[in-house]
Amino acid sequence: MKQYLDIASEVQEALNKGIPVVALESTIISHGMPYPQNVETAVRVEQTIRENGAVPATIAIIGGRLKAGCSREEIEYLGKMGQTITKASRRDLPVLVARKEDGATTVTTTMMIAAMAGIKVFATGGIGGVHRGAAVTMDISADLEELAQTQVMVICAGAKSILDLGLTLEYLETKGVPVIGYGTEELPAFYTRHSGFKVDYRIDSPEELAAAFKVKTDLGLRGGMLVTNPIPEEYSMPAEVINKAIDAAIEESERLGIHGKQCTPFLLAKVKELTGGESLTANIELVLNNARLAAKTALALTKL
Repeated sequence: MKQYLDIASEVQEALNKGIPVVALESTIISHGMPYPQNVETAVRVEQTIRENGAVPATIAIIGGRLKAGCSREEIEYLGKMGQTITKASRRDLPVLVARKEDGATTVTTTMMIAAMAGIKVFATGGIGGVHRGAAVTMDISADLEELAQTQVMVICAGAKSILDLGLTLEYLETKGVPVIGYGTEELPAFYTRHSGFKVDYRIDSPEELAAAFKVKTDLGLRGGMLVTNPIPEEYSMPAEVINKAIDAAIEESERLGIHGKQCTPFLLAKVKELTGGESLTANIELVLNNARLAAKTALALTKL
């Protein structure tokens, strides 16, 4: 497996020395934000991780190579190429690698490549989940299946409000994935701190997060752990504002027949348009907030 994997020298050295490492996805760069904010945010996120005592490892597929740690030039490339780069999930890896093509990694593929490299903690924006209307469309993100089988802690701001949050939680429960609220008993919903749904457990410190994940690993329990970290209060958007924008975006996507992997980028761009760019600011701040917590948790994990 590692014949296809390139681990950046800084990342490999950190892993060898027991220095904490935090994985980062690349779909947020190529598909989640416009250029140049995508590159600026990616650089800020990496710097935030360093400031909190860990080494960042931005993950992507470039020229058919699985990258655990991207250079500044590679991040710039991903940002400029944008949505022309394939949004790569588990099903896409064999063909992209065989063809020596590029891929921006989703939560799913970032977890996979992080696990191959030996990275245990991953910070992202929000996870995919069960889409509204999934009872008819069967549109369920591969992120949930990956959380059920790959031993990586995923720190996010919850699931995006474009999803059916209740069914997403039910799916994760069925798969045995613990859903943790960091400092909260309520599932955050990406742009907003409130969803009305409860998490499995509330945990209030990086040290306790690390301890719970270590026990899970020591017991040989398959799958990851989902930590939901609410967006900072000052950047949280009112639920009624964001939900109104989301409902309008979903209605338009259905009218245009947009589905599958094109759905989320379309909805995020439409929500940004409908909120006058406020959602983009919220998106950036929640990712930085998750990076801080991930670095502190990865540091705590190295001390156990």
